Amino acid sequence: MWLWTLGHRHDPECLTYLTLNRAEHRHRRLRLVFREGPGRIVAGYPFGAGDIASADGGILNLNEPGVVRRFLDEATARGLHPEAHGVHDEDGWPLYDSLTATEQA
Repeated sequence: MWLWTLGHRHDPECLTYLTLNRAEHRHRRLRLVFREGPGRIVAGYPFGAGDIASADGGILNLNEPGVVRRFLDEATARGLHPEAHGVHDEDGWPLYDSLTATEQA
């Protein structure tokens, strides 16, 4: 079973993060980080909590289990799941680009 948490912070830039871990490996966490930047939008007006978007792509909501599952599957395909204890940060935008490209095709 997989668990996920969603967070948003200002550190100092605005970012949203999706943390994934297996229930039996609670201390091995993959954190997909989505930093706000040119053409990259994270939660905030006019978007809702958990929304991430790009200027030329679709909107994905990280509160939706189906969306989280797609990120999990893409992370698995890329071999991103950590083997060691700790929180392992990865840029989430390349996964987003892959997921939204398949939606637009």
